[in-house]
Amino acid sequence: MVSTPDLIEKRLRERLRPLHFDLHDDSAKHAGHPGATSGGGHYRVVIVSAAFEGKSLIERHRMVNESLRDLFGDRIHALSMKTLTPDQWEGSEG
Repeated sequence: MVSTPDLIEKRLRERLRPLHFDLHDDSAKHAGHPGATSGGGHYRVVIVSAAFEGKSLIERHRMVNESLRDLFGDRIHALSMKTLTPDQWEGSEG
């Protein structure tokens, strides 16, 4: 079985073609949390993609959530995301 972080990364890389991608599994920080009992993990991701150009923050988050829809519940309990365009990413690094 493919690990949840690997599956998240594979789907988001295929669907959003990010220029930068960073995924962290924070599940260990939430041990004992009610969501952890179902097996769902806690993740945070930074995605920089041209696919986000011209999209609102809500639209960007919907794009990510739609890509992972069937993983929520059993495999993902919580997902924190930062979604940036390439211009926004370059501006935040300078």
